[in-house]
Amino acid sequence: MKRGEQGYLKAIRERLYTAVLSDVLDACGWTAQAFPPGIRPLDDALVMAGFARTGLYREVHHVEPGENPYELEIALVDDLAADDVVVFACGGSRRIAPWGELLSTAARVRGAAGCVTDGFVRDVRAIRRLAFPVFHGGIAPLDSRGRGKVAAVDVPIRCADVAVHPGDLVVGDADGVVVVPRAVEEAVVARAFAKVDGEDTTRAELEAGRSLREVFARHGIL
Repeated sequence: MKRGEQGYLKAIRERLYTAVLSDVLDACGWTAQAFPPGIRPLDDALVMAGFARTGLYREVHHVEPGENPYELEIALVDDLAADDVVVFACGGSRRIAPWGELLSTAARVRGAAGCVTDGFVRDVRAIRRLAFPVFHGGIAPLDSRGRGKVAAVDVPIRCADVAVHPGDLVVGDADGVVVVPRAVEEAVVARAFAKVDGEDTTRAELEAGRSLREVFARHGIL
């Protein structure tokens, strides 16, 4: 399947997973597309697949009189479309919690597919009740006001040291998050579907009692 075809993201959510996408990306020479293990889902049961909308945070230590420190953050969320994934890069800051219940509510209503941030999240019980996929670098009650603000939106970023460009395919599940660059998306997704088919065959032979050595020699899948 290709981007733009009906059911494309639905098929990715139902049939693919981050491990197989990571394997295929590795085989294609893209070995730095999986987020580090510290980026975790708020809800392991949820699967996320969509296209990146990026925001770049910078640390601040004050708010100017009359300033709206949330201006670009609000603009990005209000501009979200169906299947967008918000990716907020906080540069490893331990002071910024850019995502919470109200942003989750607004994003969910607009049909967004989820959020990934290397910063903190808060309001976690409320977000879990919304069943909105959020992947985070930690949990803290901090407001971003006076600690960090969005400096730019829809620009190339590095989130948890993974390169993310606007429009990249972003997939998340219980194992973590993987970013598939737009330039190789079609090839990677096609190979991932083929690998899943091969894994299904491998699994069936293992369940029938064949040895792992024999099955691996036959299919080369592990």
